[in-house]
Amino acid sequence: MGSTKDIGDRGEEIAADFLEEEGYRVLERNYRFERNEVDLVCFDPRKGGELVFVEVKTRSGSGFGPPEASVTDEKQQSLIKVSRAYLHEREFEGAPSRFDVVGIVLSDGTPQIEHYENAFWR
Repeated sequence: MGSTKDIGDRGEEIAADFLEEEGYRVLERNYRFERNEVDLVCFDPRKGGELVFVEVKTRSGSGFGPPEASVTDEKQQSLIKVSRAYLHEREFEGAPSRFDVVGIVLSDGTPQIEHYENAFWR
């Protein structure tokens, strides 16, 4: 199947394509602040528009449970920190925003994609 990085990179590409097909606009990929990173920063034009910080979790199978289950409290805190930096750096403080998680299981054939809007609160 490939290395963990290869699987993650493939999952991020699948997630970006999926979200674009749903009408989102991908603004950034792999935005970093200090030691923290968010996989995708998107704009969701529905309901007046929101910035969406997307964590993508990809697995090559379901043996270790669903991919989205690995978004721990620690990971959530990391995403909150990086999102605040992004909002500040881009001068978007106060803009409507949310956190989504996209879980992908790569298996034979079509990848299984689960999209969780408002996956957690900040």
